[in-house]
Amino acid sequence: MAALTSGYFSTEPVPVGTRIACRVEYNGGQYCGWQAQPDKPVATVQGALESALGSVAAAKVSVLCAGRTDTGVHGHAQIVHFDAVAERSSKAWVIGGNANLPRDIRLHWAVPVSSDFHARFSATFRSYRYIISNTAVRPALLHDRVAWHRPALDAEKMQRAGQVLLGEQDFSAFRSAACQSSSSMRNVHRVDIVRCGNWVVIEVCANAFLHHMVRNLVGSLLAIGDGRQPVDWLAEVLRGRDRTRAGETAPACGLYLAEVGYGQDFGLPPIPPGPDFPASGEWVERATVKTV
Repeated sequence: MAALTSGYFSTEPVPVGTRIACRVEYNGGQYCGWQAQPDKPVATVQGALESALGSVAAAKVSVLCAGRTDTGVHGHAQIVHFDAVAERSSKAWVIGGNANLPRDIRLHWAVPVSSDFHARFSATFRSYRYIISNTAVRPALLHDRVAWHRPALDAEKMQRAGQVLLGEQDFSAFRSAACQSSSSMRNVHRVDIVRCGNWVVIEVCANAFLHHMVRNLVGSLLAIGDGRQPVDWLAEVLRGRDRTRAGETAPACGLYLAEVGYGQDFGLPPIPPGPDFPASGEWVERATVKTV
């Protein structure tokens, strides 16, 4: 605990102009996505965070994130950076920021980093986790934090099907019509699908993602898991590069930005596995394996 307090909650003032990196956790259920929309009277995670940090600095603060999440999508380990406009300590940024944030958004740490760090462009991978309650009745306590699928799912079939996604490929079949990326090529590093009791957890790790890519992949995997499509169907959809042939877009409430990876030279604090509320057995073992 001493290392945590002295390192991530240092009381040493950080000079103006220093680049600060932060880990942000949020429940996206009440927000219209990450990105601030100053021309619309809607709540966004970025808007709330910039307002809170601005209160700490007594000046305008602009943050940049590792990956913009959509309406209803959650963040377990969103990484952001900003350039300090006031001399404040790491502890002041975290404690003061949280004091001015709503309860469903939290800063976990704020650390000085080198000026060449960029939350988005320095990232080497991003990992998303999708959590499904596979029960006869929709869950009440976690209704806005997990997806629900009534038909029984075969996680082993979904796992076999998902391995066709590995490597650098064209993911046109799983990008939304609103996607603004200039290229549909992405490199998927890992796909893990496991069952833990009534939970089915899907984790996809890649260098980057297209708009709605994970939710579209999940929608297709669900069609395989509940028997509507065979295991080899996902490969056909991928090769066809036609979004209309893939499954429906899965609900946003089950999706979490779970981890963003950076080079060790930046010295960022480790990110704990999560969200882990359905964790047990095999899932704990897999979730605690560090992605490289």
